Amino acid sequence: MTHQPKSEFLRTIIARGFLADCTDLQGLDEALIKGPLTCYIGYDATAKSLHVGHLLNIMLLRWWQKSGNRPITLMGGGTTKVGDPSFRADERPLLTPDQIDANIAGMQRVFDRYLGYGEGATDAMMLNNAEWLDGLNYLDFLRDIGRHFSVNRMLSFESVKSRLDREQSLSFLEFNYMILQAYDFLELFRREGCVLQMGGSDQWGNIINGIDLTRRVLDAEIFGLTTPLLTTSDGRKMGKSQGGAIWLDGDMLSPYEFWQFWRNTTDADVGRFLKLYTELPVAECERLGGLQGAEINEGKIVLANAVTTLLHGAEAAEAAEATAREVFEHGGAGDELPTLTLSAAELAEGISVAQLVTRSGLATSGKEAKRLIAEGGARMNDAPLTDAGLMIGAADLAQPIKLSAGRKRHALVVLAD
Repeated sequence: MTHQPKSEFLRTIIARGFLADCTDLQGLDEALIKGPLTCYIGYDATAKSLHVGHLLNIMLLRWWQKSGNRPITLMGGGTTKVGDPSFRADERPLLTPDQIDANIAGMQRVFDRYLGYGEGATDAMMLNNAEWLDGLNYLDFLRDIGRHFSVNRMLSFESVKSRLDREQSLSFLEFNYMILQAYDFLELFRREGCVLQMGGSDQWGNIINGIDLTRRVLDAEIFGLTTPLLTTSDGRKMGKSQGGAIWLDGDMLSPYEFWQFWRNTTDADVGRFLKLYTELPVAECERLGGLQGAEINEGKIVLANAVTTLLHGAEAAEAAEATAREVFEHGGAGDELPTLTLSAAELAEGISVAQLVTRSGLATSGKEAKRLIAEGGARMNDAPLTDAGLMIGAADLAQPIKLSAGRKRHALVVLAD
């Protein structure tokens, strides 16, 4: 990197490992030094919650605001109706307007934990691109905006090319997505003076489109910045686990399970994740990440507590740590463990322990549960489980049953009152 940034935001994110690429690092640095800027990241409303895969860029927005700038969280109420084809093998299922609105409401609850929204100069804004996309006149849009896009160039983008190379269908609806996203940047510059779009490195092509369009239509100087696409040190996509997505909504994933996800971080990732997902000083992140042997567990607990505190609050983090200590050190059940509640009616004819393992979230399917039991990886009340067909009835649940998969994943099964 030839240019050494002077602005607080760029110095912070480079030191912490957030920067993958920037269209004009020196130009952005100089603009940041002159005064507060507005940036945005776009989020399509495809699910009821954000997940850990979004957390890197949410933290990026948080640092942006903490360094005296204004962030915009742009909700894709309009673009969600089309679906981003980037690096997907198939078309996204189309959602109804009501589903999209419900998803946006769920996502806003997560953003509220990380960003301060309001009317002040550096307060975050939440906007919805349906505001300008829903009312577009198709012919006017083609004439005014479409003429600035070369199909040859659009076909060269990796996200499109990879789909076509595999001879997988790319609908005209999806092909329009990159034009709509570029138009978002133009509209945000017009409406809010937004000069920077940030996103994951898979969005580089879409960001460049928005910059080119805004230069052509308004002759404005704007910027793009991307973060690395994160994988764990063992090559897995960040945010995925055996149980599925790591949701940021406490109703979809308990604070304890969220805490446990971070506590289970691979040794090699501790220092890097502390820099990206917490606000601890960089030197302390590196010290904790450099611990060896059993001492690295101290770093993992600090990581789990800090990340959980940001999302769910300090009390939830403390409760999760206390439960983990009780479970791991004393073999107890713990108050915060994920819990499967069964009615007496469901247990009338008994239910197999393999079904319990699946329904409690410790396995994704009955087949996986049976394999876990067969390989000796499952326990019930800390005793090895050997029979996948073992039937459990209401009488067996006079006391809660603790199920375990491996050493680190646990759940309770209780009888409804």
